[in-house]
Amino acid sequence: MSRFAANLTMMFNEVGFMDRFSAAAKAGFDAVEYLFPYSFDAGQIAEALQRDGLTQALFNLPPGDWDGGERGLAALPDRQKDFRESVKIALSYAAVTGVGRVHMMSGLADRTDRAAQKAYCDSLEFLCDAAGVSGLDVLIEPINSRDMPGYFLNDFNYAADLIASIDLPNLKLQFDVYHRQIIHGDVLMGLRQMMPIIGHVQIAAVPLRNEPGTGELDDFRILREMDALGYTGYVGCEYRPAGDTVTGLDWMSRLPSKG
Repeated sequence: MSRFAANLTMMFNEVGFMDRFSAAAKAGFDAVEYLFPYSFDAGQIAEALQRDGLTQALFNLPPGDWDGGERGLAALPDRQKDFRESVKIALSYAAVTGVGRVHMMSGLADRTDRAAQKAYCDSLEFLCDAAGVSGLDVLIEPINSRDMPGYFLNDFNYAADLIASIDLPNLKLQFDVYHRQIIHGDVLMGLRQMMPIIGHVQIAAVPLRNEPGTGELDDFRILREMDALGYTGYVGCEYRPAGDTVTGLDWMSRLPSKG
């Protein structure tokens, strides 16, 4: 049966960020994820995790100037020094919070540009080497061009080929069901083909990115398929609640029971 991590960037927005840890625990979650922790002290986050008995499942590397439109630095040839500094920051937060995996956003760049391709591969290898020292996995996630126009990594097959070609043991795929459906469709076959390289899964209903079970896909069949394929990692609830977060969690009552 799937283990779920509440995405605190999107969920429990009824309270401030540091109060969302307790809100998630009270709602029954035993793990959390979010986009970026860097506006908060790492020790403060670690204390919240310990206090509420939560596991930190995932967070992203610093994305550059998010408010200015940047969506990662990895594929930007002229930002490689900044990218390497961002790795140091992310790994320092990882050490304090105990997270086991970090997601590297590619940034906005033309995927056919050879300079961008080289920068992205160099960034991946640098991060994998640095993270591997601490036993951390590195995740890459294709993101659809409707939500994030111009994003370099916008194709699951490209991501899978890249993971195979770089061939580093701690490089994994972040399989977001929402992005997969918008980019390619064929979600179940994608899971079957890519399960050996999947390091984390996220889910949200398509097309509005609300609670599972409210969109065009049978999200519960997808979750059953992941169980059948032997996926034992966390499923990140990276969705925008349509209303009150806790009220919207009634979708979990429709999950298959254990055994």
